[in-house]
Amino acid sequence: MQILIADDELISRKLLQGTLAQLGHECVAVADGSAAIEVLLGADGPRLAILDWMMPGADGLEVCRVVRERAEAYVYIILLTGRDSAEDMITALDAGVDDFLTKPFKAGELRARLRSGTRVLELQTGLLEAQEALRHHATLDHLTGLWNRRMILEQLDRELSRVRREKCSLTVAMVDIDRFKAINDTHGHAAGDAVIRDAAAAIRSQLREYDAVGRYGGEEFLMLMPGPDPENARTIAERVRERIEAEPTRYGDLTLSVTASFGLASTKMTGTDPSNLIEAADGALYRAKANGRNRVEESLPEDV
Repeated sequence: MQILIADDELISRKLLQGTLAQLGHECVAVADGSAAIEVLLGADGPRLAILDWMMPGADGLEVCRVVRERAEAYVYIILLTGRDSAEDMITALDAGVDDFLTKPFKAGELRARLRSGTRVLELQTGLLEAQEALRHHATLDHLTGLWNRRMILEQLDRELSRVRREKCSLTVAMVDIDRFKAINDTHGHAAGDAVIRDAAAAIRSQLREYDAVGRYGGEEFLMLMPGPDPENARTIAERVRERIEAEPTRYGDLTLSVTASFGLASTKMTGTDPSNLIEAADGALYRAKANGRNRVEESLPEDV
């Protein structure tokens, strides 16, 4: 572990460095509180610090307060001090100090304090990883890795806010895998899942960096394509349609030919109400199905 030592007493600082090096730690040593703040708030700064209480620039408590307010990652702080009154301990804890090391320190005590700090940091890292996993599951569709319905609708709201603000336009596409129920009924849900996964990958592969797609539900996807010209969105949709058709799904011994239908709607016709936009895209999708499937249809005035 990389550990910061902040102590203006040269002998004390060198002694700490030597002891920590013997324990297998990498040290960053500074002689004042201002330098300690700079190191701890830097990119990839140490996650554990041993601070002298009294030092120039900023004392150990001030360093702790600044770090607690501004550091992105949690820093475990051990205060190096000769003070041992209850009032001093309370003051230090109120400032955010985690633990204490008495001057002159003993190597065994230092080792024990470091073990405690390491455990706390490991627990916090585990909690952050669990939190990230929960966030991941809350925003992504587990089958396809695309945004789930809630997240793609939130992105739609953000895009529509941008359209209102910048006076630009947005085209959405409702995408539905053709005859999906027959695939499920004939070959089973596992084969159907494979079809959905492959369709999602085909869609994602053809979108631009600033386009977005999410699984809207079942075998349906919602694509968001910003841009001034709906014809560009139609070109993208045709490209996605061709990619899905060109790459059959292989599941076990099966080779399943898959197509999809697309319904497009633009804010140029519907305005920026999300319900109107999706309803118009649904109307165009219904027409694509009625006109033979495996095609792209654009919304008409009666869809709005």
